[in-house]
Amino acid sequence: MSKTSRALAALAALSLALTGCTAKADTPTPSASASFPPAEQLLGEGALAMAGTQTAHFAISVDGKIANLPLKKAEGDLTREGSAKGTATIEQLGLTIEGEFIVVNKKLYFKGATGGFQEIPLALAATVYDPSAILDPTKGVAKLLSAAKNPKVLAVEKVEGADAYKISLETDPTALAAIIPGAPAGVTANLWLDAATKKLVKGEFTIPASGSDPAGKVLATFTKYDAPVTISAP
Repeated sequence: MSKTSRALAALAALSLALTGCTAKADTPTPSASASFPPAEQLLGEGALAMAGTQTAHFAISVDGKIANLPLKKAEGDLTREGSAKGTATIEQLGLTIEGEFIVVNKKLYFKGATGGFQEIPLALAATVYDPSAILDPTKGVAKLLSAAKNPKVLAVEKVEGADAYKISLETDPTALAAIIPGAPAGVTANLWLDAATKKLVKGEFTIPASGSDPAGKVLATFTKYDAPVTISAP
């Protein structure tokens, strides 16, 4: 397999890191004087809720050119055990490449615009991203919420028709690494937690400028929590 093929396969697994279509929040419902639960309490409840999650549907889009993140958009399903399937669009060597990916039984299957799926050991892609991290209760989203710094509840907004707490925070670099591999220090975020379940439904991560690359944003959504998901090798 060529170096380019290996890179593309690894980047396909990277697309599992986050969740293409992001939900737009409606106008905040409360007034500026509204009283909210403490941000630390909400994040703690969110971490517990995410730690018990078994499956989710994710979508992600990247706005701007971010160093070490060739992914442009991706969408699919993933499980707590590390299985996943979906589609991804990446930019590599000046080309825009779309493909399908399946991760199951510690193996990665990637299919580009032509040809069939190629089977690649997941360990090869794990050097870029470990797909089991997202719903792993000791890292991933659960860790991201519990390790957040300086959180503040900003509003209650509608996301996919349901109330969600909008919380601004500073991310912990170690925890964020499982969600956005290669992200630099100083990433800030707005996270939306479902008011009823406290699970993460939307995230907006602001990536600071790095070298010649300007600041960028990663927009992600999680939906269909714990819905039945069947993922098998092609």
